[in-house]
Amino acid sequence: MSDDSAEEDTRAADEARRRALEAAASAKQQAEAQAERAKANTLSGEGGEESVRQSGLIHGGLIAIAVVMVQGFLEAPSPDASARISVIAFSVAIPLLAALVMVNRQETFRRRRTPSLSVTMAQVLAQGAALVGLVAGFWHIYWIAGVVFLVSGFVGLFVHSAGWWRLERNQDPTPGGQP
Repeated sequence: MSDDSAEEDTRAADEARRRALEAAASAKQQAEAQAERAKANTLSGEGGEESVRQSGLIHGGLIAIAVVMVQGFLEAPSPDASARISVIAFSVAIPLLAALVMVNRQETFRRRRTPSLSVTMAQVLAQGAALVGLVAGFWHIYWIAGVVFLVSGFVGLFVHSAGWWRLERNQDPTPGGQP
């Protein structure tokens, strides 16, 4: 009896393992399909158009904030290190952001994102420099404000990413939900 019981336990364990592997494979296929759909939708289609609109808003907003913050440093007598860092970071960010606004206008006209690596690198550099300029500018005013701005910026990034992912992952893979 114990041999039959052990054999039955082995069969049950093998069956459970097989079902778990099938479920994992199915989940992996589903995740890959969602990721592929999200990637394709980011470069063209509705997702691409929304991404273009968001990029224009981000770049224009960062230029406006940078110009306002730099104005405060124009008449300041001998700026401290954080003020100098802020001005230098904005001197990198503003021209790149302006170029990205122009690229964004073309993307808006074409209703799709550009796949250019140089544009992607410029976005990373421009947004990173703007972030450094903002944090250093707030730090110049009051160091706690710089820390709070940095932390709340990361929280905001997390909120945006989580919201975007939740909206996009629940989309039907075909337009209008038709098979």
